[in-house]
Amino acid sequence: MKTELQHINFLYKTDSQKEYQIPLSYQLFGKELFSAPIILVNHALTGNSNVSGEKGWWKQLIGENQVIDTHKYTVLCFNIPGNGYDDFFIDEYSDFTSSDIANIFLKGLETLHIKSLYAIIGGSLGGGIGWGMLAKIPDLAELFIPIACDFKTHDWLHAQCLVQKFLLDGNDEPLQKARIHAMLCYRTPQSLNNRFQNKYNHEKRQLESEDWLNYHGKSLAERFSLKAYKLMNHLLMNINENDEDLGKIKARMHMISVDTDLFFPASEIRMSFKKLKTEKEDVFYHEIKSIHGHDAFLMEYEQLNYIIKNIL
Repeated sequence: MKTELQHINFLYKTDSQKEYQIPLSYQLFGKELFSAPIILVNHALTGNSNVSGEKGWWKQLIGENQVIDTHKYTVLCFNIPGNGYDDFFIDEYSDFTSSDIANIFLKGLETLHIKSLYAIIGGSLGGGIGWGMLAKIPDLAELFIPIACDFKTHDWLHAQCLVQKFLLDGNDEPLQKARIHAMLCYRTPQSLNNRFQNKYNHEKRQLESEDWLNYHGKSLAERFSLKAYKLMNHLLMNINENDEDLGKIKARMHMISVDTDLFFPASEIRMSFKKLKTEKEDVFYHEIKSIHGHDAFLMEYEQLNYIIKNIL
């Protein structure tokens, strides 16, 4: 079963004390709500609630007879308000942080009368929001699987988001330029060099790698809005959960990193794991091996599926 986009409306006061009427949209996949264990999936930067089915961005992981089997589970995914998938945008993006999005998702669960989850799974920004939800309600889920993310925006990631902000505030094709820079953070030198090998496109009079980057810039500009991108970048810049709250989380945790990630480096995630391990027994670490960097969690499905299958 897959539902179309559904909405919950409520008034929300941000941590910065601004009031917003939030039309929180979501989709459900698999078993009917309350008839099976519920898995909440938090989407990444340019993702949305459509995680499964023909056009689902995580359909290699979630679906009928997939690792997250929709014959066995109810899968719920909220849209981050302002991502534009439901035509709702936020003008003053700086009013929100990822902590606010965690609060909004918790309010969504409460409105749907969901008191507990079997699992929370999130990649990149979505995982950061998952950390925030569990820091606020430690016994919310039995299982937490944060992928290619951390509970904090460290200096390196903040710096990359700052460059994104400069590009997004420009006048000339801001979204395209920001996306081209982002692609270089999501991938690695080895990934690009192996793929393109300095091949030149004589017809277009440019390197094939340049053509590929321009394609990604234009492609995102056609399906995503500048307002949404500014908000998402700002949220990514402001993941800041208190270390002291993390040890209280009751969920069994499985932290998954990518060995070549330039965005959320594996070394930082390993450090977080080691610190948590001193406070909590049921926390585990897994690493995807890939030349592709951060985007490997959307590419290396054989490894990701193997890891998650063993966890579930």
